[in-house]
Amino acid sequence: MQLFLELEAGYLAIAIFILAVTIIVSTRSFVAKGAWKKSIPIVFLIMGIFITAHYYMTVSRIYEVENTFNNNGKIVCENRAVRKVSQSVTIEKSNEWTLENHMLSSPNYSREFFTARCIKHVPVTLEEAK
Repeated sequence: MQLFLELEAGYLAIAIFILAVTIIVSTRSFVAKGAWKKSIPIVFLIMGIFITAHYYMTVSRIYEVENTFNNNGKIVCENRAVRKVSQSVTIEKSNEWTLENHMLSSPNYSREFFTARCIKHVPVTLEEAK
């Protein structure tokens, strides 16, 4: 449950805002009577489906990244701290990176990376594939 809230807190806040707007708009005098009885469940259901789908896609990516890392594969993480030089960091177990509680860290690098914000490295050239 903690991972769900950590990953989806922003989207839950947006969904609550959208529900509040839906309630306010659907209860106005210029809207047909009883419109809120139809609109609230529909908006709630759609937001629930989107948030649930996003959560399951993110969790599957987390486990794919962690399995790749544990099997000595390469991981690519976005580097939001440095925007001018390289916007991504390639992470490998052989370069002293460790994985603990979904966080990748290294004594040689100043910050940690959350595995939900990383992807499995896919080789683009034949030399990388070797």
